[in-house]
Amino acid sequence: MRLGHDRLLVHALSVVAVPLVLVACNSNEGRGRDSSAGNVAVADTTFPAKCVGDNAGLTLPAGICATVFADSIGHARHVAVASNGDVYVTLEGTAPSPENRKSGQTKQPQQASVVALRDTTKDGRADVIERIGKIGNTGVALANGYLYVDEGKEIVRYKRGDDELKPSGAREVIVQNIPLMPGHRARSIAIGKDNALYVNVGSATNSCQMKDRANGSKGHDPCTELNTRAGTWKFDATKPGQSFSASARFATGIRNGMGMAVRPSDSALFVTQHGRDQLHDNWPNVFSTTQYQAENPGEELLQVSKGDNFGWPYCYYAMDEKKLVTAPEYGGDGKKTDRCTDKKGPVAVFPGHWAPMSVLFYTGNMLPAKYRDGVFIAFHGSWNRAPEPQAGYRVVFQPLSSGEANGTYETFADGFAGLPAGEIQPDRAKHRPVGLAQGPDGALYITDDAGGRVYRLTKAGGAGSK
Repeated sequence: MRLGHDRLLVHALSVVAVPLVLVACNSNEGRGRDSSAGNVAVADTTFPAKCVGDNAGLTLPAGICATVFADSIGHARHVAVASNGDVYVTLEGTAPSPENRKSGQTKQPQQASVVALRDTTKDGRADVIERIGKIGNTGVALANGYLYVDEGKEIVRYKRGDDELKPSGAREVIVQNIPLMPGHRARSIAIGKDNALYVNVGSATNSCQMKDRANGSKGHDPCTELNTRAGTWKFDATKPGQSFSASARFATGIRNGMGMAVRPSDSALFVTQHGRDQLHDNWPNVFSTTQYQAENPGEELLQVSKGDNFGWPYCYYAMDEKKLVTAPEYGGDGKKTDRCTDKKGPVAVFPGHWAPMSVLFYTGNMLPAKYRDGVFIAFHGSWNRAPEPQAGYRVVFQPLSSGEANGTYETFADGFAGLPAGEIQPDRAKHRPVGLAQGPDGALYITDDAGGRVYRLTKAGGAGSK
């Protein structure tokens, strides 16, 4: 077991000059015609002293600047950037928006599955927009001359010419009949150099209880939900007409693997898991304080290989024990490990309920060299820390060495929520980071599904910073 160490309306478009470079896990840069990473150059660590403007409200390392590439585009999820700089952002359309939930509406207007953005003036702002498809979900990738899009029950693709903002190819269904409801809907995707198409299928329940999220309800044993949910599935990115099946399961025991990235150096798959909720709420006789529930389980960065089992729902990562422990639904008390000794542990661990949404290996040359030795992770923030203060709402960098955590994470970009730390709530946060992608010039793009913003980060003095 490995353990972690300690509409877009054109008039609404606004941009920010930014300084930063990363490889987007879902964009598959560095492969085929859509590759934008190219050869890794020596990092330029000499930055101008100041950024112009307020960095779009973000707190960043010295010499890194942020601007707004696009704004108010909708419920923006993951992002991919093509070799010519075109930016593709999925719009969540399989669930009601936060605004519609508040007003009692149950259906989100189907605007598009993807918003395509182009900066023709090279000032760091998108000035051309196209909409693709009818209903989107979360995942998006560029590979082999195609734009791949997660539409919830299907993964589809469109043939795209090198300079086509809106792909001219017809919609092709690559994988169909993917289970969607109930439970976690996001179908994050990543494509390997061998054309392996990895798809996240999150759990239908919180912890596979006989009565979901009920006080004292025991877990199904075995949890048959694992046959078709809570894992990573693998398909062929080049083959249309595939159908979802249990036989295509690549790895299991991952409650909701929102972030997915293929490491450029060796094609190893990395996934970030959202840990289970409500340890105290459902098991007050086992966990007597809400603080334990707020801090547990830890959010996990996983290295996923064929046949791996990461333990959900039988196990969760206990922050105090620093290991996987047996879940209370299966007789656990926060310390027992009887159901977990044969489960694969995480590469790195982060505070509970931060909600890791995407992971990105950096290969660019705008940032100091240290950022090539690890991963960036966007944390969306959650609700299950209540009544303790909410947290997350940031992008962090986790150093790695030989595939293992090499020290603790550091916060790279913060301030998205636009609220004091003790007042952050999901429905009040102005912005919540979701997707990460690297542009061909090394700029880092970060999407936001609360305000519909796309941030662009570069080193001071980069395009759009003046």
